[in-house]
Amino acid sequence: MPELVRICAEAELPREGEVCEMADGALCVARVNGEIAVMSNVCPHNEGPLGQGMVEDGRVVCPYHGWAFDVKTGAALHNPTARVPIFEAVVRDGQLLVRPPERPE
Repeated sequence: MPELVRICAEAELPREGEVCEMADGALCVARVNGEIAVMSNVCPHNEGPLGQGMVEDGRVVCPYHGWAFDVKTGAALHNPTARVPIFEAVVRDGQLLVRPPERPE
């Protein structure tokens, strides 16, 4: 299993109910109900940048066509089989750490 990787300082994280892009646009980071959620920044519908969207009803909403994704499961609201990858993330010692996906061998 890959080691946790530092993404940013805690001070750079979004405020409650906001999203942002991190890791050169690869990650969408959201703060929902006081928790930090990290998911792929690419919407599976039309590759919209989720980190440029918004949080609505506890979900990240794509700015292109409004697809909404659960921050815990990555499932789309309208179709649970449409998903974005969710990454394990922790805030430790003032830093956001994320576990990258395992690479196929």
